[in-house]
Amino acid sequence: MREAILERNTNETKIKLELFLDDFNAESDIATGIGFLDHMLNLFAFRAGVDLSIKCNGDLEIDGHHTAEDVGIVLGQAISEALGDKRGINRYGSARLPMDECLAQVDLDICNRPYLVFNAQFPNEKVGDFETELTEEFFRAVATHAGMTLHINILYGKNTHHMIEAVFKAFGIAIKQAIELTGGGVPSTKGVL
Repeated sequence: MREAILERNTNETKIKLELFLDDFNAESDIATGIGFLDHMLNLFAFRAGVDLSIKCNGDLEIDGHHTAEDVGIVLGQAISEALGDKRGINRYGSARLPMDECLAQVDLDICNRPYLVFNAQFPNEKVGDFETELTEEFFRAVATHAGMTLHINILYGKNTHHMIEAVFKAFGIAIKQAIELTGGGVPSTKGVL
């Protein structure tokens, strides 16, 4: 069973996260204190075909930065831990996802070489209680701590909610492809990732 249960406690956030990659029950229980982020993480989990629970108590009286970044850190760590040595996984994932007027593309490689390319210009600074610049911070934290090369491109769009939602859904689809068990050894000609 590929799973991870992690806690991260700092002076800024207290997080408990449970991630189950197999036996998908479409069960997510997410409470970060930022409604829009909760919504995006639920969409990600559903599209990724994973069960995800996140409880975060962060210093939202300051702003959402620490919460978004630290949730990304713990999610990345959980992905890495649940995959172990990555033996038998597909490794790569790619998705182009339209949402009304926008189109997002996410391409990733779970390769132990963390890197983020993030090309998006959001028309609005906030969606609900979520600062849109935190989208990049969240994904940088995930990529770094999952050991993932992650390219996110919003090819076009006008509605900020749609643009961010398309990214999270595409990320979920790409993760689902990458973590799929295809058999065999470590997916690299080097013999190690």
